[in-house]
Amino acid sequence: MKPASASPAARRTPPWGKIALLIFFVLAFGAFFALGGPRYLNLATIKAHRDTLLQFTAQHYAAAFAIGFCVYVIAVTLSLPGAAVLSLTAGFLFGRWAGTILTVLAASTGATLVFLGARYLFADFARKRLGGFYERMHAGFAAHAFNFLLFLRLVPLFPFFLVNLAPALAGIPLRTYLLATLIGIIPGSFVLVNLGETLGRIESSRDLVSGGTLLAFALLGLLALLPIVFRKKSAKISAASKDSS
Repeated sequence: MKPASASPAARRTPPWGKIALLIFFVLAFGAFFALGGPRYLNLATIKAHRDTLLQFTAQHYAAAFAIGFCVYVIAVTLSLPGAAVLSLTAGFLFGRWAGTILTVLAASTGATLVFLGARYLFADFARKRLGGFYERMHAGFAAHAFNFLLFLRLVPLFPFFLVNLAPALAGIPLRTYLLATLIGIIPGSFVLVNLGETLGRIESSRDLVSGGTLLAFALLGLLALLPIVFRKKSAKISAASKDSS
């Protein structure tokens, strides 16, 4: 006599990998604040240690670049506050071009890790719980994913970490996400890195971006949406032509 096969509920194993990853993120994020992270990752502290940082970079350029890259990736991956300060620091330590390369690559890497982590942890849950809304959201993003993402990256209307998370739940392809992120954060990174070269004259985070710079970002974002408007207009014209024929 064969033993009764286990029921689906009995065969279902807890998602230990997802639980472990979620616990790791929560503990790492909490440790940052518990150990006084915001005290170190702020403009005043960076300015106070400016000479020491410059001296270390001059003596150990490759090591300083690697450390800066890793710190930036960790900050973005854990959604820690202080990305703007890190961009400024990259500017005054490595200069306009090397600092921009570091910032863009590190921010894109961290954003991609968040994207993959969120998709692994929450995509199935969102698909099951949100049902029809999830399908509509997926369809809306899929039609113009690159342009929407490029707009959100160019125009800082929403927090960076939120723009990292939402596309993962919407089912956007990784390649599209990475390309839009890589291109979209270049202007903002370049501006902040350039400001970093004059770090000694910046007194607070309110001095980082002027009204003119924000306007420029807004115009860039509108340009990113133009292809969507053009496609919709073309679709309407095509539909009208078919109706009239």
